[in-house]
Amino acid sequence: MSLKVREGKVMLGQSATHNHGQTSAHGQSSTHGQSSERRRGRRMNSRVPVRLEWDESSGKRSSAEAHTRIVNPYGCMVVLSNSLSIEQRVALTNLATHSSNAAVIVWKGQSRPDGWEYGVELVAPEMDFWGLEL
Repeated sequence: MSLKVREGKVMLGQSATHNHGQTSAHGQSSTHGQSSERRRGRRMNSRVPVRLEWDESSGKRSSAEAHTRIVNPYGCMVVLSNSLSIEQRVALTNLATHSSNAAVIVWKGQSRPDGWEYGVELVAPEMDFWGLEL
Protein backbone atom coordinates (compact mmCIF):
# COMPACT_ATOMS: atom_id res chain seq x y z
CA MET A 1 0.00 0.00 0.00
CA SER A 2 1.21 3.47 -0.75
CA LEU A 3 0.88 6.11 1.93
CA LYS A 4 1.22 9.76 1.02
CA VAL A 5 0.61 12.87 3.06
CA ARG A 6 -0.93 15.67 1.04
CA GLU A 7 -2.29 18.88 2.56
CA GLY A 8 -2.16 17.29 6.02
CA LYS A 9 -4.23 14.25 4.95
CA VAL A 10 -3.08 10.67 4.78
CA MET A 11 -3.70 9.39 1.26
CA LEU A 12 -4.22 5.67 0.66
CA GLY A 13 -4.46 3.34 -2.32
CA GLN A 14 -7.70 1.51 -3.22
CA SER A 15 -8.82 -1.65 -1.49
CA ALA A 16 -7.78 -4.72 -3.43
CA THR A 17 -10.56 -7.06 -2.32
CA HIS A 18 -14.20 -6.73 -1.39
CA ASN A 19 -15.52 -9.43 0.91
CA HIS A 20 -18.88 -8.94 2.54
CA GLY A 21 -18.66 -12.03 4.78
CA GLN A 22 -17.65 -12.04 8.39
CA THR A 23 -14.14 -13.34 7.93
CA SER A 24 -10.98 -11.47 8.81
CA ALA A 25 -8.31 -10.55 6.30
CA HIS A 26 -6.19 -13.26 7.91
CA GLY A 27 -8.75 -15.97 7.08
CA GLN A 28 -10.21 -16.16 10.56
CA SER A 29 -13.88 -16.85 11.02
CA SER A 30 -15.67 -14.41 13.26
CA THR A 31 -18.17 -17.02 14.38
CA HIS A 32 -19.46 -15.93 17.77
CA GLY A 33 -16.88 -13.12 17.78
CA GLN A 34 -14.02 -15.51 18.56
CA SER A 35 -10.70 -15.81 16.77
CA SER A 36 -8.20 -18.64 16.77
CA GLU A 37 -5.22 -16.28 16.26
CA ARG A 38 -3.37 -14.98 19.34
CA ARG A 39 -3.71 -11.27 19.84
CA ARG A 40 -0.71 -8.98 19.92
CA GLY A 41 -0.48 -6.58 22.82
CA ARG A 42 -2.83 -5.87 25.67
CA ARG A 43 -6.40 -4.86 24.84
CA MET A 44 -8.15 -2.12 26.75
CA ASN A 45 -11.82 -1.09 26.74
CA SER A 46 -11.65 2.55 25.77
CA ARG A 47 -14.01 4.94 24.02
CA VAL A 48 -11.72 7.07 21.84
CA PRO A 49 -13.15 9.47 19.24
CA VAL A 50 -11.76 8.68 15.78
CA ARG A 51 -12.19 9.68 12.14
CA LEU A 52 -11.91 7.13 9.35
CA GLU A 53 -11.29 8.25 5.76
CA TRP A 54 -11.38 6.02 2.68
CA ASP A 55 -11.68 6.15 -1.08
CA GLU A 56 -14.93 4.83 -2.57
CA SER A 57 -14.73 2.65 -5.70
CA SER A 58 -15.89 5.73 -7.64
CA GLY A 59 -12.78 7.58 -6.44
CA LYS A 60 -14.76 9.84 -4.08
CA ARG A 61 -13.13 10.43 -0.69
CA SER A 62 -15.45 9.58 2.23
CA SER A 63 -15.03 10.05 5.95
CA ALA A 64 -16.94 9.38 9.11
CA GLU A 65 -16.43 10.06 12.79
CA ALA A 66 -16.91 7.19 15.21
CA HIS A 67 -15.61 5.84 18.51
CA THR A 68 -13.59 2.84 19.56
CA ARG A 69 -14.79 0.16 21.95
CA ILE A 70 -11.44 -1.60 22.38
CA VAL A 71 -7.89 -0.42 21.61
CA ASN A 72 -4.48 -2.08 21.60
CA PRO A 73 -1.09 -0.96 20.26
CA TYR A 74 -1.83 -2.56 16.86
CA GLY A 75 -5.38 -1.38 16.23
CA CYS A 76 -8.88 -1.18 17.59
CA MET A 77 -12.47 -2.25 17.40
CA VAL A 78 -14.56 0.64 16.14
CA VAL A 79 -18.30 1.09 15.68
CA LEU A 80 -19.20 2.81 12.42
CA SER A 81 -22.57 3.36 10.73
CA ASN A 82 -21.00 3.09 7.23
CA SER A 83 -20.56 -0.28 5.55
CA LEU A 84 -16.91 -1.05 4.75
CA SER A 85 -15.32 -4.16 3.24
CA ILE A 86 -12.73 -6.52 4.67
CA GLU A 87 -9.27 -5.36 3.50
CA GLN A 88 -10.60 -1.84 2.87
CA ARG A 89 -7.75 0.60 3.36
CA VAL A 90 -8.52 3.60 5.55
CA ALA A 91 -6.80 6.52 7.24
CA LEU A 92 -7.50 6.41 10.98
CA THR A 93 -7.18 9.61 13.00
CA ASN A 94 -7.30 9.66 16.80
CA LEU A 95 -9.27 12.87 17.40
CA ALA A 96 -8.03 13.10 21.01
CA THR A 97 -4.32 13.14 20.07
CA HIS A 98 -4.65 14.24 16.41
CA SER A 99 -2.40 11.34 15.36
CA SER A 100 -3.12 9.66 12.01
CA ASN A 101 -2.10 6.25 10.72
CA ALA A 102 -2.86 4.14 7.67
CA ALA A 103 -5.00 1.15 8.60
CA VAL A 104 -6.89 -1.83 7.16
CA ILE A 105 -10.31 -3.26 8.03
CA VAL A 106 -9.50 -6.85 9.09
CA TRP A 107 -12.80 -7.94 10.66
CA LYS A 108 -16.48 -7.09 10.34
CA GLY A 109 -18.60 -8.10 13.28
CA GLN A 110 -22.23 -7.68 14.17
CA SER A 111 -24.56 -4.90 13.19
CA ARG A 112 -25.63 -2.90 16.25
CA PRO A 113 -28.12 -0.06 16.64
CA ASP A 114 -25.24 2.46 16.42
CA GLY A 115 -23.46 0.76 13.49
CA TRP A 116 -21.21 -2.13 12.49
CA GLU A 117 -18.34 -3.42 14.63
CA TYR A 118 -15.04 -3.39 12.72
CA GLY A 119 -11.58 -4.65 13.58
CA VAL A 120 -9.05 -2.09 12.36
CA GLU A 121 -5.33 -2.90 12.13
CA LEU A 122 -2.78 -0.09 12.04
CA VAL A 123 -0.32 -0.49 9.14
CA ALA A 124 2.62 1.18 10.94
CA PRO A 125 1.62 1.16 14.61
CA GLU A 126 3.06 3.82 16.88
CA MET A 127 3.10 2.65 20.47
CA ASP A 128 1.72 5.99 21.68
CA PHE A 129 -0.99 6.33 19.00
CA TRP A 130 -3.82 6.05 21.54
CA GLY A 131 -2.20 8.25 24.19
CA LEU A 132 -2.76 5.44 26.71
CA GLU A 133 -0.50 3.05 28.63
CA LEU A 134 -1.06 -0.26 26.82
